[in-house]
This record gives sequence, C-alpha cells and structure tokens, in this order.
Amino acid sequence: MLEINKKTLFILQNEARKLNHQEVVEEDKRQKLPSNWEARKARLEWELKEEERKKECAANGVDYKRAKLLEISADEAERWERKKKKKHPDTGFSDYAAAQLRQYQRLTRQIKPDMEEYEKERDKQGEKFYPTSDTLYHGTHVPSTEGVDRMVTDLEKQIEKREKYSRRRAYNDDADIDYINERNAKFNKKAERFYGKYTAEIKQNLERGTAV
Repeated sequence: MLEINKKTLFILQNEARKLNHQEVVEEDKRQKLPSNWEARKARLEWELKEEERKKECAANGVDYKRAKLLEISADEAERWERKKKKKHPDTGFSDYAAAQLRQYQRLTRQIKPDMEEYEKERDKQGEKFYPTSDTLYHGTHVPSTEGVDRMVTDLEKQIEKREKYSRRRAYNDDADIDYINERNAKFNKKAERFYGKYTAEIKQNLERGTAV
C-alpha cells in the first residue's frame, strides 16, 4: 500500500512539474508580446466576426448597416453619440482654413491603404522607396487605374453631398409674421408642415373673424 502511494505521489509530482513548466513557458510568451496585444487580438477577432456577418447579410440579401442598427439599443446609441461628439466635437464654422482642415481630416480618416499595392511599389522602387535628401522621387509615381477610380468615386460622393445642402432662405417681407423670434418661427414652420392641412379652415375663419 505504501509503495502504491509512493508511485502515485511520483506521478503527481511529475504532472505538477509539467504543468508548472507549461505555465512558465506561457508566461514568458505573454511577457514577450506587445503591451497592447490583448486589445489588438480582441480587435482582430471582432473584425473577423464583422466580416462573417457582412458575408452572411450579403448572401441573404439583407442590408448590413440596417441589420447592425437593429441590434443596437437606444441607450447604446446615445452612449456612442456622446463618445463620438467628445472625440470629434463640432466646433462649428470659425474660418475657411479650419473648415478646410476638418474636411481634410475627415477624408483622410476614410482612406484604407492597399497593402498589396504598397508592397508591389516597395519591391519595384527598392532603395528609392525610402528617399533621402539626395533622392529624386517626386513626380515619378504613376497612380494605378484602381486608385484613380477610387478618387473619382470619392469626388462624385462629395459633389452629391454638396448638392444636398440648402442655402438659408432669405427673409420674405410679404410673408405673415406669426412668430416672436427665430426659434418660434422654426417651430411654426414645422407645425404648418405637419398639421397645416388640418388647421387651414380654422386659420381662415380666425383671419376673417367668423370663427365660432
């Protein structure tokens, strides 16, 4: 009985040593990883899931953005909007230089680099790809057809968006004044747009003085 216990103890000690060794190896691997590895890993896993979801929606003929929005609660949407405004606050128009900078930053955030094209260009240029003060590289780059198409598509989207903007209507001297300030005027316009057809007869009677 004692001999069996010794064998069991020996086996357990070996297993413990193996587990300890494995834990030491894993701990060493974790220490050698970058400090933001866990966040990067979680981000990659999230991106893979999103890609799978996009393919699934495309296969079923469902709009991915609409399907995603349907899963977001009102509280999450408000929290996301607050976070977005805090990160990119809308300071309004101050001058044209600031507006141009904001436009540039917005457009550059949308750029998704083509890594395959980047690697091809790097292999093609060799040492010239990393210019120094003695390198004459400016003007030698010829954009690809796909790059030009992307630029044209983006410009067309900008033009389409710009056309949707509406100028502020000029003040009409002949219009009836039924407001006390600009905020009240906006409210009255909204009320007229939604309920005007129901209150037109009442309004006419009040103007004629024949309302009961």
